[in-house]
Amino acid sequence: MTQDEVLDEFRAAGALLEGHFILSSGLHSSRYLQCARVLMDAGRAARLCAALAEKVKAVVSSPIDLVASPAMGGVVVGYEMGRQLGVPAIFFERVDGKLTLRRGFSIERGARVLMVEDIVTTGLSSRECIAGINAEGGVTVGAACLIDRSGGKAEVGVPLAALARLDIPTYEAGHLPPELAALPAIKPGSRGLK
Repeated sequence: MTQDEVLDEFRAAGALLEGHFILSSGLHSSRYLQCARVLMDAGRAARLCAALAEKVKAVVSSPIDLVASPAMGGVVVGYEMGRQLGVPAIFFERVDGKLTLRRGFSIERGARVLMVEDIVTTGLSSRECIAGINAEGGVTVGAACLIDRSGGKAEVGVPLAALARLDIPTYEAGHLPPELAALPAIKPGSRGLK
């Protein structure tokens, strides 16, 4: 699947938004990718994750025993990646500011784990999830995401397979370009956009 085909899937789902958005990182952007809209169609999710699974196989040479994702954005894509790779999928939840395993999830010591996210912007939640995997005794063999919106600049500490890499500028609140500052800011995702 080419990058243009991936973006066509986002456009068809109404998931490539333009405006003024405050990302979960606190940074501001003129474009937002609403993965929940893309993944709500099971057929589309399967197509995208099948293509991502092929990219993972090209980047990660080790066998994969388990997929782990950070909630909330990584839950659906992590589940589908587990299905595509034929391994179980679990997720970490934020408890008191720290990503934690709950719901009886555990990682067997030495398990080879693929960390999966929907979108990587700064790589912070990916790094937090990887730290959680390692703290639980797993070995993070790689990471994957549908979209790397850092254009490949985000460092997550392990090889990162991305279905598409976009260089979408982000800005600190006090350093917005005038055309972005002129628009009302929306905080999308699980806490804002309906």
